[in-house]
Amino acid sequence: MNHEELVEVGDWVKGKTKNGELIHGFVESTDSLRGTVKVYVVNSDNDVAVGKSVVTVKQWIDVLPVSTFDDEEQLSDLIDLALVTKDKEWFTELSTKNATKKQSKRITEEDRARKSGVRNRLGRSAIWEQ
Repeated sequence: MNHEELVEVGDWVKGKTKNGELIHGFVESTDSLRGTVKVYVVNSDNDVAVGKSVVTVKQWIDVLPVSTFDDEEQLSDLIDLALVTKDKEWFTELSTKNATKKQSKRITEEDRARKSGVRNRLGRSAIWEQ
């Protein structure tokens, strides 16, 4: 596997450092001459490395598959990460997606509530509700 062609700035990766620490984060920069990447660490078995950038060899990391982050909790975590990294554009994108998702969920719940009971002239019938 040719890691030089696969690793790009912004890719989420997991791997290890020269000291054998396991890391999970995103690529800040690459150095093709040295065969290294600079990774911003968001999770590690070494708590001291979390929140810092580390340089490691490209062969020691694997690019993670792209996720859609459809879960509200995941979106909230990413919004926090965008704030920490001061990425205004990403923050705006994630906040818009989160607001749209909440609006869509609210509309779906209202539709479900409207359809769940049988209505008569006096209102909903408790006999027919599920």
